Amino acid sequence: MASTTATVDLPVPPDRVWQLIGGFDALPDWLPYISESVATEGGRVRRLRNEEGGVIVERLVAFDDAAHSYSYAILDAPFPVTDYLSTLRVREVPGRSDASRVEWSGEFTPTGVSDDEAVALFHGIYADGLAALRNTLADRAA
Repeated sequence: MASTTATVDLPVPPDRVWQLIGGFDALPDWLPYISESVATEGGRVRRLRNEEGGVIVERLVAFDDAAHSYSYAILDAPFPVTDYLSTLRVREVPGRSDASRVEWSGEFTPTGVSDDEAVALFHGIYADGLAALRNTLADRAA
């Protein structure tokens, strides 16, 4: 099993960041390469469409509003992995109630590619996503 984590610190309180990203169906609100999210099964499954028209289906497996985190598994996607489990978490930067640390992590079993290739793929997705989150928050503050 391989894993990776990307983190970003933001000059925004954790509650405000979580308000934007905490909904399992909220990716299109802050992630530009996800153009659509359709919730099914009472909001526990999301069907995402990316900017190229590809479809990714994910299931919510844990949600903790108070701790500002959720975890999800991929049910169907064009990625070279199985057993994918990811967590998105927002915390306070230690000693700074006005700043957030957002962590996006995942573990998975590569199939048909090396561990390093799969880690690079998902680390890039997470890092790009967190950069998009930073930009979205900056645009909304302006």
